[in-house]
Amino acid sequence: MALPDGTDPAGFALHPALLDAALQAVSVGTLGDEGQGVMPFSWRNVALYSSGADHLRVRLADLTDNTNNMYSANSADGAGNPGSAGNAGSAGSAVSVQVWDPAGTPVASAESLAFRPRAGAAPRRPRTESLLRTEWTPVPAAPLPRHLTWALVGDGAPDAVTALSGVVTLDAHPTLRDLSEAPAAVPDRVLVVAPSFPGEPARATRSAAHWALEQVQGWLADERFAGSRLVFVTRGAVAAGSGDEPADLPCAAVHGLVRAAMTENPGRFALLDVDGGAPGTATAAALAAAVAGDEPQLALRGGTVRLARLARVHADTETDSAAPGWNPAGTTLITGGTGTLGRLLARHLVTEHGVRHLLLVSRSGPDAAGAGRLCDELAALGAEVTVAACDAADRDALRGLLAGIPAEHPLTAVVHAAGVVDDGVITALTPERIDGVLAPKVDAALNLHELTASEDLSAFVLFSSVASTLGGAGQAAYAAGNAFLDALAGHRRARGLSAVSLCWGPWAELSTMTGKLGAADFARFARGGLVPMATAEALDLFDAACGRDEAVLVPARFSLAGLQDAGQAVEVPAMLRGLLRGRGRPAAASAEAKAAAPADRFVALAGAQRKRALLDLVRSEAALVLAYQGPELVDVEAGFLDLGFDSLSAVELRNRLSRQTGLTLPATVLFDHPTPGALATHLHEVFPSDGERALAPVLTELEKLDANLPDLAADDALRGRLENRLRTLLDKLAGPDAAGATAPPPGGPGDDAVIDNLDAASDDEIFRFLDELDT
Repeated sequence: MALPDGTDPAGFALHPALLDAALQAVSVGTLGDEGQGVMPFSWRNVALYSSGADHLRVRLADLTDNTNNMYSANSADGAGNPGSAGNAGSAGSAVSVQVWDPAGTPVASAESLAFRPRAGAAPRRPRTESLLRTEWTPVPAAPLPRHLTWALVGDGAPDAVTALSGVVTLDAHPTLRDLSEAPAAVPDRVLVVAPSFPGEPARATRSAAHWALEQVQGWLADERFAGSRLVFVTRGAVAAGSGDEPADLPCAAVHGLVRAAMTENPGRFALLDVDGGAPGTATAAALAAAVAGDEPQLALRGGTVRLARLARVHADTETDSAAPGWNPAGTTLITGGTGTLGRLLARHLVTEHGVRHLLLVSRSGPDAAGAGRLCDELAALGAEVTVAACDAADRDALRGLLAGIPAEHPLTAVVHAAGVVDDGVITALTPERIDGVLAPKVDAALNLHELTASEDLSAFVLFSSVASTLGGAGQAAYAAGNAFLDALAGHRRARGLSAVSLCWGPWAELSTMTGKLGAADFARFARGGLVPMATAEALDLFDAACGRDEAVLVPARFSLAGLQDAGQAVEVPAMLRGLLRGRGRPAAASAEAKAAAPADRFVALAGAQRKRALLDLVRSEAALVLAYQGPELVDVEAGFLDLGFDSLSAVELRNRLSRQTGLTLPATVLFDHPTPGALATHLHEVFPSDGERALAPVLTELEKLDANLPDLAADDALRGRLENRLRTLLDKLAGPDAAGATAPPPGGPGDDAVIDNLDAASDDEIFRFLDELDT
């Protein structure tokens, strides 16, 4: 928090306006039994350490919430930390207070600050600003870059892709391996068509995920493709239009897996989902322009090209008519019911929704730690609880379990919260590891769907993950399984069955799946804009989401202030761009400009200065990725593994260094150069010289010229003009002694002279000449 400009803090130990601003983090929250606003009531053990501050950093810790969450308002720049202030103290009635100045010097502290509800304040509705959905909006018109080259991989291309051949040249290949072995230059955009995956849905989904993994790993393994983008083409795998439903459930898993691959390898992959229509020339041109751009997720519906964005769901005045009735007389089944989230949800349904008959299912069943205590607690609240050991992915076992539900309390609601994770970068995944993650997600959900299709269920809630929507580094298998759940929810609703899939962001309450996460993991979430949710907020969002007539929702808290900081070495993910308030999307820069701009600060340096600056960069970025307190703690000679890097954090560091330096770095760069010092030396060695940097845009212009040559070759007059211009340019580059001479044939000794003398021609001369060619 910061005092307004011109306000003098002199005369105050702590300026009251500054203190009041600090406490707004709680007073606008949901503290209080009924969710009214709150006001400070009682201080305990207050200490003042320094005076005269005009900026404060404040940390508030909820003393009564068993998650012991910290809510911070860091405002050395005058801006609070969004996503924290609005929910502080949501589960209790007192907080501890710690206050520092921007330099980290303690200013004040309080062991406890108690609050009470504002008198006469009306109870508030649950907060829903953290409830989002994916929206598909029309793509802005853009010109088609004529210099890009294209290829098509696979058979049975849909009409939308076939129509692209009318506006771009598609070089067709049966497989990626055939493309890799082709002698021609690697295309800029490669469209790979997903085949159909026949068979029963669970087996087909495995086949689809295995196929996608094979394509991704093959693409990343070939360094020739480093500057190209692989675009996965599917048909009806996502709901991207009004009344749309996912028709291809297996390929929904392809989308989830590829989204994770995108997160780990920025710019290398994209998704394009098409309908069955045959677009006209104008639509084909718009589609080609969109695929040529930087949008990672596109869909073609009814002749309109659309892009994916997250958007906030605004609370309705009244609850939707589709809100599930948690029938007290019926049985509610919760898979993963003895896990952390299952227990929290069971308590919530009993205390808030009057559920009186619970069937908690897990593979451990009554043997799960704490299961007996949970049953006793819920029984004391008036509920009848059955804990059963059953793997919901086992169809026969689940059928038997459902048959045992008493007729007087029939099954009326299902919550599928079970799941496992097997994190690892996508290059290390295997089909077997994918299958191990898909079983408790895909197989179990399909069994629940099919075995309860004849039941009159008021609720069928699938616990998905934000990884299915945004992608998650190291979570390709998990993202694939959850993307299938999202599609299944749409599939059920299209058939008149209840369903909602909730793509959860992280909960602050550590679960079996998140209990191994450390400080570096949560710091990575924060850099991506995600903030863990307190349990009370998450359960409020559960109620709000189940009360809406929508198939897929994203309950997740985002704090996007850091993403808007120009100093961040990350690009705002495309899916989040619609959430940034007050900031329009910047105009797209050319590829060469994007590559050059981050490296500008190193260009003016030479020799030892540049090497030192690159070492400082490596240490700073390594400290950030590992959540160290500062770069000085990163030992230059220590191995990255000894410093705490794993495959996932190594990928993140690689991506950050690539963005900062403009270099294309392989995924193995940290393992090939295993210490910060060795890596900095490598970056120094491969950093382009001034001549190489000057040559790069010239070569790009020549590639554009090359792409346009077929249009000129058929016209003798134009071809003659072009030949004369090119010979004149070659004479100039060859040097004054060769002026007027005829250029040697390609491949002759004169080519070396041309290359050696490129620096002799100024950039202005080269670009002016190329401009003349266009006229």
